Formats: sequence, C-alpha cells, structure tokens
Amino acid sequence: MSLKDKLPGQLGFGTAPLGNMFRAIPEDEAQATVEAAWNAGVRYFDTAPFYGSGLSEIRLGHALSQYNRDDFVLSTKVGRVILDEIEDSARDLGEKSGVFEHGRPNKMLNDYSADATLRSIEDSLTRLNTDRLDIVWIHDIAQDFYGDQWLEYFNQARTGAFKVLTRLREEGVIKAWGLGVNRVEPCELTLDLTEAQPDGFLLAGRYTLLDHDRALQRLMDAALAQNVEIVVGGPYSSGILAGGAHFEYQQASPAIIRKVEQIRAIAQAFGVSVKAAALQFSLAHPAVAAVIPGASRPGRIAEDVAALSETIPAAFWQALREARLISDRAPLPL
Repeated sequence: MSLKDKLPGQLGFGTAPLGNMFRAIPEDEAQATVEAAWNAGVRYFDTAPFYGSGLSEIRLGHALSQYNRDDFVLSTKVGRVILDEIEDSARDLGEKSGVFEHGRPNKMLNDYSADATLRSIEDSLTRLNTDRLDIVWIHDIAQDFYGDQWLEYFNQARTGAFKVLTRLREEGVIKAWGLGVNRVEPCELTLDLTEAQPDGFLLAGRYTLLDHDRALQRLMDAALAQNVEIVVGGPYSSGILAGGAHFEYQQASPAIIRKVEQIRAIAQAFGVSVKAAALQFSLAHPAVAAVIPGASRPGRIAEDVAALSETIPAAFWQALREARLISDRAPLPL
C-alpha cells in the first residue's frame, strides 16, 4: 500500500504555527483553527516536538481529543527530545533562529539514536493524548540545521531511528515512516541506501511554485521510481506565497519578493489566486501524495480548501513558463 493510500485526501494540516511560529497565538485561536480544519473535512494532521518545544503537539492533542481516533491520520517527528529543564539562553537553531522564540522554553536535545527515537515517540504520545501514531518522520537531518555536521546526524539516524521505525512498521505499531526535511540531499542519500525502505518524505519548501528546480532535477523522479511518495510541507514557501513576508523561515529577500510579485501579477491577469496556483502546482507531480499548508487562523483553512477546487486556465501555466517562473520539466495541473 502506497503512502497516498494511507492518507485521507490530498490536503492535510501542518501544525507548526500552533507552536507559536513567528508569533504568540492565543490558545482559543489555536483550538479554533484545528476545529475549522476538521469542519472543512481535513483528516490528516502533522506536528513535531520541535514546534514550540512540544506546544504544537499539546495543542493539537487537546483539539483532536474530541474526535474518534480512527477518523484521522496523525504524524509527528523524531530527532528532538524535549526536556523538563528550561532553556537558560537563546537557542542556536541554525538558519531557523527565532522561528519558535514564542514557544515553550523547554530545552531540546538533538538525538536520532534508537533509544532517543523510542523516548521521543512515547513523549509525543503523551503530549498528543493519543495511543498511537500513524506516520513518523525523522526531523531535520540536513544542512540547514546542522551545517557541516549534518552527515554525522544522518548516520546516527541511519543506525538508530531508521532501524527502530522500520521495526515498528513491520510490527504494525506505525503505518509509515520517512524523513521530514527542508533539503533534498538527505532524501537522495536515503534512496541510495539498500537497507532503508522509507514510505515517503515530508519535504518542506522544496517542491513549491517558488522553489522546485533542485527537487525536479535530483529527487522527484528517483522517489517515484522507488514508490517513495512526497508530502509537500510549506507549499506557500514559509508564507510569502500566501501574502506573508517570510521565505525559508526568514524575511524574504528583495529577489524573492520580485519573483513573487511577478507570479502575483500573472495570477491577477488571469483571475487566479496565488494560493490555488501554489497548492495545485505542488499536487500536479505524480510523486506527491499530499500538501500540508500551515495555518494559525481559522479563516485560512477555508481559503486552502477553496484553492484546491479553483479552476485555473491552462494559459496561466503557459504564461508562467514563458516568464521562466516555473520549470519546463514540472508537470502541470490538468
């Protein structure tokens, strides 16, 4: 059974914003956003210990506790163990410094070993107030967090988390596992390993309307050939494609802003919303199983649902190609 068959539709909800990503979100707003997703028919929810040092998991678990556990798919991540101790200095999160500065102040340990993987899962089950996980992603074993040391962390995961999650899948404890990363390279490396058989990759920000060349050149076809499917995280490129100011979790550069303005101008000329273009572009590749945009306000959910069904003329995609804003190799929505 493919990853696509294990997911309840093409649209999921990425809950990084519930961890107070970029801003402190009131509790009632966080709960209302999950409820809005549920009422809109969303049944796949993704979270991680990293999102606000467990805050996203706690909030999501509370919101979903009113629903039948068999009625939704839940994924979280391993690689960070959240401690009861309080962080006494600013965190060094590599390129992501400041993203979750409004989250819980608990210390985090980066650990992809077998023991830490099992502990992380147990802790996540407690925070999520649930008895099981459907999908587990190995989080951020890539250059953007670990720089030149990323291969050391990757190898720790290869000998630890990879094996544990493979065993849990074989035992029926989880349904699927893979990597949850913001870079293509660890996915490529995993596909080259004979001992690893992931079900998919949660690839954030790397197969979007704004940034997709590297994934097309180096990953998408190879993943498809091995029946490893992609869940596209961050389809709005950290928010810049949805009217925000961030790209790659930081303030967007002038070059990125200019590119988005070009996309927006063409979209306006054809009466197309940029959100619809972004979601439908990502889903058009046959390797993609689902998209999981994030949201921190209930009204955003309705926009995402509407964007999936919006009619986009073929001439719009052609105009983007002629402006060299999307690759000639990218499959386009029918």
